[in-house]
Amino acid sequence: MKTLPVVWKHLVSEGETCPRCGSTQKNVADAVAQLESALQPLGIRPVLETRAIDAATFRVDPAQSNRIWIGGRPMEDWLGAPAGSSPCCEVCGDLPCRTMEVDGRSYEAIAQELIVKAAVIAASRMIGPETAAPAAPCCTKSCG
Repeated sequence: MKTLPVVWKHLVSEGETCPRCGSTQKNVADAVAQLESALQPLGIRPVLETRAIDAATFRVDPAQSNRIWIGGRPMEDWLGAPAGSSPCCEVCGDLPCRTMEVDGRSYEAIAQELIVKAAVIAASRMIGPETAAPAAPCCTKSCG
């Protein structure tokens, strides 16, 4: 069975994460559970990996927090969706948290349906014949 890696990165500072990341955590787990049953008939198994980002790393590049990678690519690439940012909470301090813009709507917590959509697009690229059989001739030499 092929695996579809789903990697979610988020800030953890003094054992806490921000509300956006907390909501995204539930959404990404629910999305992977939904994808398990949806992709199983295709021979694809989603595998979730969660990576914590410490406060020092977050200060250097806050856009890496609450970011999802699917099949080795950022989720926003699969959706054609730009990333944005906005102020968040005490855990994030004065640095902005990551957002995603999809169809004119800004998402602070990444929605389950967006994660599923991006993963289905990524999985569709994994589907195909393992080996292509040569085409059979349409007729014999006596064919005019």
